[in-house]
Amino acid sequence: MAVSGFEGFEKRLELRFFDDDKPITNNPMGLRLIDFESLDQVLNEVQCTVVSAVANRSFDAYVLSESSLFVYPTKIIIKTCGTTQLLKSIRPLIHLARNLGLTLRACRYSRGSFIFPKAQPFPYTSFKDEVIVVEESLPKSLCYRKASVMTPSNNPSRAWHVFTASADVESDESVVVVEVCMTELDRVNARSFFKRKGDEKNNSDSAGKEMTRLSGIDNINANAFICDFAFDPCGYSMNGVDGDRYSTIHVTPEDGFSYASFECGLSLYDDGHEDISEVLSRAIDVFRPSDVSIATTYGGEDYNHEVTKRVERLLAKKLGLKCRSRIMDEFPGSGTVVYQSFTPRRK
Repeated sequence: MAVSGFEGFEKRLELRFFDDDKPITNNPMGLRLIDFESLDQVLNEVQCTVVSAVANRSFDAYVLSESSLFVYPTKIIIKTCGTTQLLKSIRPLIHLARNLGLTLRACRYSRGSFIFPKAQPFPYTSFKDEVIVVEESLPKSLCYRKASVMTPSNNPSRAWHVFTASADVESDESVVVVEVCMTELDRVNARSFFKRKGDEKNNSDSAGKEMTRLSGIDNINANAFICDFAFDPCGYSMNGVDGDRYSTIHVTPEDGFSYASFECGLSLYDDGHEDISEVLSRAIDVFRPSDVSIATTYGGEDYNHEVTKRVERLLAKKLGLKCRSRIMDEFPGSGTVVYQSFTPRRK
């Protein structure tokens, strides 16, 4: 393990809002009306910038210098890696939403365990301190609050940290969010995310498209429009846009601290979309990591144990990954989180 390197594990923040005075149908753009200059100022506080963007009828997707930002009419998702100051975005985003007549309904902050925890600035050196900062940034109306550290028995150093706050005891979110964190990537597969000789002649967009194709990322969801970006000399980010569904991948390929993440939002019961276990299998197969963790957040939908078991069976059958730990926790007004840890059977 390297003494120090780039921190791949992201911090993730999700803010959900509702309209005070009228149905959102009267203001269908909602948060998407926030101007780019204002968003850029928020990101400057976080210490990252927009490097690429795409939008459709449902939401706006930004690839950042450190991960991703998604803006829906009543929801913002921002995840940042490295030593970024993500929690500095909470107050200004709430303020910008208030100017549009939107009030904060729920907040979720989550992250894995950092590879280089001592390199993080305050308050990210301690989850307790992070929770204090989040709570101080939120209005008192979000009265249903809970912080949890979900620690797998097989690998205590790979815990999942979650804080939620909600104005309602029942969740209003119908989307299931799946977050996959992968470490110790296969060295051959990781090579796809290094710029090759001659790539300096191409821009980061064209180099990103080449990485998308060579790695097989374009096969994870063939229906998604992919906005990708290649970093110099290595590293990769992409946002996938498929109707009202997003997906995102971020890769730190350097040996010794290699890391990749895959995240998507979906509904388990929509017709016409693939089984989540198949999507996860394809995403993980791109990287063939030695350690995998999957955090699945069931918002308004009830926890589905069969889905959890189906993921475990398929990853074992197709990729030889054995589930070593499964933890479940419930969050008032914010649903259920299931955290699974996998390693190859040979371990």
